[in-house]
Amino acid sequence: MDKDRVKGKIKQLEGKLQKVKGKLLHSSGDKIEGAAKVVEGKAEERYGIAKDAVKKAGEKH
Repeated sequence: MDKDRVKGKIKQLEGKLQKVKGKLLHSSGDKIEGAAKVVEGKAEERYGIAKDAVKKAGEKH
């Protein structure tokens, strides 16, 4: 498993927690930053998935 996949999952979790914090404290800044972290984490995870796919494709040849 690529390290970018793991980092992406962690960033998504951090973002979700920050969104919850924003909801509890009525902080729109935390909600927005949390949502941005979730999106960033998903992109990083997808990048890691793509790297794994390229690596596996290279091993087949």
